[in-house]
Amino acid sequence: MSKAFTRDDRDEAPIAVTARAPLPEGATNYVTARGLELLREESRALAAERVEVEAAPAGDERTRALGLLTRRKADLDERLASAVLVAPSAEQDQVRFGAAVTVRGESGHERIYRVVGVDEADPAHGRVAFVSPLARALLGRRVGDAATVRTPRGDEELEVIAVAYDPESE
Repeated sequence: MSKAFTRDDRDEAPIAVTARAPLPEGATNYVTARGLELLREESRALAAERVEVEAAPAGDERTRALGLLTRRKADLDERLASAVLVAPSAEQDQVRFGAAVTVRGESGHERIYRVVGVDEADPAHGRVAFVSPLARALLGRRVGDAATVRTPRGDEELEVIAVAYDPESE
């Protein structure tokens, strides 16, 4: 009998869980204080969401939502368990994890990037993961140093013009 003539029209698609940004194999899950707090806030939000879903009437939608929350919470718990909090560098004049780096490109345009953990990365807001090509090119540099970054437009040379460790703006 064709499925078209049955009453079973449930959506059998598997629950899709958006994957967390991956850490490279063997990489330590470094986080800033801000990044760790964001992970903890996410955990609290998932717990609150679970309470809401558990209060909903039983049914397929509730079951799917609980399954999704369970998977998201497991991924988050794994990331929290592996988190290594990194204090601001003692070498305040060198680009390290957590640094806000002001660079000047070949066009003369200045940009500020903060080197952060993978879960905290948000390139649109200048937060680059420490494992990104841009962060790797900048790490270890000092004011006046140049770093070459491969971009889709080709290699770009960036001059480091400031390095700061301001925990308030993390």
